[in-house]
Formats: sequence, C-alpha cells, structure tokens
Amino acid sequence: MTGNHSWMLDEVTGVRGVRHAVVLSADGLVRAHSSQTSREEADRLAAACAGLKSIGQSLARQFADGATSRQVMVEFDGHGGYLFVRGAGDGSHLAVVTDPVVDPALIAQQMQAQVLKIGEPNLSTAVRES
Repeated sequence: MTGNHSWMLDEVTGVRGVRHAVVLSADGLVRAHSSQTSREEADRLAAACAGLKSIGQSLARQFADGATSRQVMVEFDGHGGYLFVRGAGDGSHLAVVTDPVVDPALIAQQMQAQVLKIGEPNLSTAVRES
C-alpha cells in the first residue's frame, strides 16, 4: 500500500473523540494513517502497537488455551483516553487513539466496520521473504 490512504480510515476517524488512526504491519511499519496524524506520530504509534499486539498474542497463547488475541486496549491516566489495537487482515493491525470522552464499545464497533468495509484482503500485509 503506497500513497495517501487516509480515506480508508474515515469510518473510524469520523467518530467524535478519535485523535489518531493507523494501519500497521505486524512488524510495526505504517501502511496508512489518518490525515490528522503526522508521519512521525504514525511511525511511533505503529512501532509501539506492534509490540503491544505481540504481547497480547503471547498472553492469549499462554493463558487462553492457545487462542489468539483479537484486540488490545490501553486506558491512559492523567488527561485520559484510550488506545485500541485490533487485527485488520493477515499481518496487519488497526490502531486508534482516542480522547477520554469516547464510548469504547462504539470505537470497537467502528473499527470492526472499517475492517469489513475496506476488506481484510486490502489491509493484509504480504509475508516478506528473508
């Protein structure tokens, strides 16, 4: 995926309180980011979220009888807000950062709708050859 693909995140970024949205590869590379998110912020968010998603997968395998992690959520203290990270096709994830005023269930629903609307095949990241 190259070029400006911020339009692919409109379903999520249209929700009141959403600050940033990024589609990232499993290894932390930015595939697309919302127009209100700078490239530097997107790179930092993608790298951190790849690590969080990996930790979630490890915990699911260990403590949920080999299940996979569908979503990781972090609630921020202080000024508040949330971070949501969910799968968005093979090898890709969708990450959303919000203000504290959002309804977490609504954000999760909109993230699911976004992935379904675009289609997991369009968001998937091909396996890289070494």
